[in-house]
Amino acid sequence: MAPDRGSQLENVRAHYEVVSTEENGSHEITRAGSEDLSPSRFTSNRSRSCANQTLVEDEHSFTLRGVLVGLLIGVIICFSNMYFGLQTGWVSGMAMPAALIGFAFFKSIARYISFPFTPLENVLVQTVAGAVGTMPLGCGFVGVLPALNYMLAPEENGPLVLGTGKLMVWSLGICLFGVFIAVPLRREVIIREKLKFPSGTATALMIEVLHGEKCEPRMLGDMDPSKVSTADDQDGQNSQETRSVNPQSRSRSPSYITKSDEDLPADGDWRIKIKNLILAFAISGLYTLIAFFIPQIRQLPILGLPIARQWLWTLNPSPAYLGQGIIMGPATTLHMLLGAILGWGILSPLAKSKGWAPGPVEDWETGSKGWIIWVSLAIMLADSIVSLSWLVLRPVIRIGPGYTEHLQKRIKRDGWHAFLSFEHPDHNIYASLTGTDPSSISISNPTAGDRNSRLTDEQDQASILDVDAPQEQLVSNVIAWIGFVISILLCIAAVHVVFGSMVPLYATISAVIFAILLSIMGVRALGETDLNPVSGISKLTQLFFALIIPRSNKNSIIINLIAGAISESGALQAGDMMQDLKTGHLLGAAPKAQFYGQVIGSLVGAIVSAAVYQLYTSVYQIPGDLFQVPTGYVWIFTARLVTGKGLPPMAWEGAVGAGAVSTVVTALRITGQGKVWQCWFPGGIAVAIGMYNVPSFTLARTIGGLITWYWRFYRHREEAPLIVLASGLILGEGVASILNLLLANFNVPHL
Repeated sequence: MAPDRGSQLENVRAHYEVVSTEENGSHEITRAGSEDLSPSRFTSNRSRSCANQTLVEDEHSFTLRGVLVGLLIGVIICFSNMYFGLQTGWVSGMAMPAALIGFAFFKSIARYISFPFTPLENVLVQTVAGAVGTMPLGCGFVGVLPALNYMLAPEENGPLVLGTGKLMVWSLGICLFGVFIAVPLRREVIIREKLKFPSGTATALMIEVLHGEKCEPRMLGDMDPSKVSTADDQDGQNSQETRSVNPQSRSRSPSYITKSDEDLPADGDWRIKIKNLILAFAISGLYTLIAFFIPQIRQLPILGLPIARQWLWTLNPSPAYLGQGIIMGPATTLHMLLGAILGWGILSPLAKSKGWAPGPVEDWETGSKGWIIWVSLAIMLADSIVSLSWLVLRPVIRIGPGYTEHLQKRIKRDGWHAFLSFEHPDHNIYASLTGTDPSSISISNPTAGDRNSRLTDEQDQASILDVDAPQEQLVSNVIAWIGFVISILLCIAAVHVVFGSMVPLYATISAVIFAILLSIMGVRALGETDLNPVSGISKLTQLFFALIIPRSNKNSIIINLIAGAISESGALQAGDMMQDLKTGHLLGAAPKAQFYGQVIGSLVGAIVSAAVYQLYTSVYQIPGDLFQVPTGYVWIFTARLVTGKGLPPMAWEGAVGAGAVSTVVTALRITGQGKVWQCWFPGGIAVAIGMYNVPSFTLARTIGGLITWYWRFYRHREEAPLIVLASGLILGEGVASILNLLLANFNVPHL
């Protein structure tokens, strides 16, 4: 039976009481008759799910039916992500829609199943579905592989034509090691540091609301669902469902609360959500089918025919792109619009008039479409380097002074041999870096007697702060480390089988090591900001390999692309796994069940995504009018940029200037975090995306972002119904595209 890990706190509730602090909207844990504890260290704890207080058995955390339903939902998401990924590079894990669809399915067959569908099983469903659905990005099918298959020049030993067998070997080889990276990181970032992972938290909140369980104690109670905002920050190749939780917007109720019957959602609540999802799905699917027979509706000349024909300013009124904009939110989409104005409204005409891009505007090689992508790449690289550097330096800057003070006191007390000691200054050092003011971190220096007298208190605090699942529900260290080694060996072997001597062994090993290090950074960024910078990680890897691989190597471009793909895959899988583990941690799911679900989903997703990729590329022209594969060009042009090959006239100068400006803007945006003026400094990744995607996609997404602004900030309405509606719009076109694929395969006539 899955025990109620919240019940492990019952023994300490007699010693600790929860105090609601109205001044800062947080909670303090006060020891009766003793000193206060750090508030941020307890509010992020969760009860282990109330489902454990009902009749849920431990074996129901991992069920065959849950895996099968998760796989089915994941295949649908996989088709959708492949479709949109090849069009614009947009990919989403869709954890919340997966949980909603899984709940609706089991609710509809409740009378026919032997045991009830629980929140723990729903966690498994959305974990498996997300693992399958994100494989088009995780295995490089929306970026790297199209670049290798279609965009490599003959002098770069291309193009490389890979059959279905080699595609599956490649995808199976790289689909697992990121999952194993996440396993040892879980205890550090979720249990000890309690990083927020807002998307995982929001998914847990939605699952809890759907199932309407009564929980006591319950740690999700300190979050008001109406205060959880949802925005999707597209990251070049990846777009995660990101949810920013404003600490000042949290409910004032204590962490320990009990749901009354009237607090539980009405039975019709989930029915309304499903009805809206189906309605949006149908509308989007109908539009997609009509667009097959009348493709002209995808390019509406809203600024007039001359501008549309000459400069590509059109609008694609796809409901799916409206849905993507709704999920991304107004800030990201407006930054993308800024990028479109800079790129397609200013730089494109400038490059053509100056003769830097003399070909047709829509031509990637000689037109301004290909010229401005160099500028967008420089912006992405600069933003990625500055952001990732800050991620590394921030803990040193924030924790360093306190640790230095602690070390000075120890040297004064114990002498200079204190340098050789690894004693940690205090438990508080594990507080979330974004959840606690560094000035509030207490670095105490008790005497030996004080330390002995406080030992029991510290053990009590540790038992509260680091509550975890029972040992039998955790992934064993033996399985984790053996699997980690095997997954790395599989990755190295797959690269050798698919690419042979083109990618030397030392380059593959270096890529894996670099991927592991950057994946750890990506997980921390995801936990603190809800943005997994997989695009920046891949570009940073490409830059690194441009330095270690000689330009004289005839396979330098291929090596550069493969190394970046390995890093992107590892970071994506580790981040996806950690978001799911956060959801499970809040609801009391067994980490071992989630781990096995993620492994199964990744393996199935690798095979399915390879087959779907071959299906799309065999029916449609890639790249073509429908599938322009902009991220493929981003990959190949980045490899050429960092190796100094194939740049058009003035592209280098333009890239250097844009990179310098992006560096300053990104630094100011980081410096202004939490300040009013920060919003005036746009995100570099979003601006770059607006540049390398044609305006038709950006305009539609901007409309969606403005809809979110109207709904949330003008109407002050809860965002969850809007997210469900947007998910239906996206899935509708993604699924209907399968029907369009069949129509195209049979050469059904259209306008």
